[in-house]
Amino acid sequence: MGILVITIIVMFFVSLNLGLIRIAPMDVLRTLTGSGEERDALVLFQFRLPRMVIALLVGAGLAVSGAILQGVSQNGLADPGILGINAGAGLAVVLFIYFFQGSLTGLGTLSIFIMPFFALVGAGTAALLIYTLAWKKGITPVRLILVGIGVNAAFGAALIIFQLKMNPRDFMQATIWIAGSIWGTNWKFVLAALPWIVILLPLALYKARFLNVLNLGDQVATNLGTRVERERRILLFISVALAGACVSVAGGIAFLGLVAPHIARRLVGPKHQVLIPASALIGSLILLVADILGRNLLQPSEIPVGIVVAVLGAPYFIYLLIKTP
Repeated sequence: MGILVITIIVMFFVSLNLGLIRIAPMDVLRTLTGSGEERDALVLFQFRLPRMVIALLVGAGLAVSGAILQGVSQNGLADPGILGINAGAGLAVVLFIYFFQGSLTGLGTLSIFIMPFFALVGAGTAALLIYTLAWKKGITPVRLILVGIGVNAAFGAALIIFQLKMNPRDFMQATIWIAGSIWGTNWKFVLAALPWIVILLPLALYKARFLNVLNLGDQVATNLGTRVERERRILLFISVALAGACVSVAGGIAFLGLVAPHIARRLVGPKHQVLIPASALIGSLILLVADILGRNLLQPSEIPVGIVVAVLGAPYFIYLLIKTP
């Protein structure tokens, strides 16, 4: 975990240097200490820094959301993007913008802070729908994944319907955002997501011991004095709320919540008190690196960060699906 923190710091400074406008490392340090050029200060403080902070927050949030989902469902294939939770949150945000704002370009400060609440409603609706449809004398991993993929497709179709009703400019912006783009490149979006991440991540860590007990099975957990359904509902709420808040500022980024917990489990083991912070660090690192690649591979064009993560995560998902009995 110490190595992960050091790697994140290194990649953070690399990201500050790279972009359409290259800034030398010494100029970055001078600008951060307040003695740099005005142009460099504008690029760093108004464009790159908020975007990078969002990448760190969203990466940690989605990774922990996936770790909780995998622990609660005892399904290593669970991920808020694959199961349709991200799609539900995205649909709710698009509906909010379409009916109450009229345009993606006219979002006010209040609207930016309201979006995570709508995303939470959409993500919660998707989670409830998936759980209800997947239940048949219990939930099997394959049934959960298949139902989640179906719900994801349904919400995706609804998203397309409302996109087609938008003006061409909003349609393009919505398409890029849904693909997983850190579209909120200002500090308002950072402040909108920050309270959710700061409150829910420590709460997830506090509840980590219950995830350990739930992995022993409901009967054993009950015999150990755990209120199984109560703790399961609380953990699911934390996972869904994290996913919703992340989607509201970064769009539908799939596979991150799947890959990060698996890598963390291989590095630190299955104990959730260590697995959750390790997953958060790995998720932040993956999304920060994906953002660097997306911004720099095809300059001056930009690849949505969700596509970069999907290119990295899709083969791993197929591998896990093949290995799952």
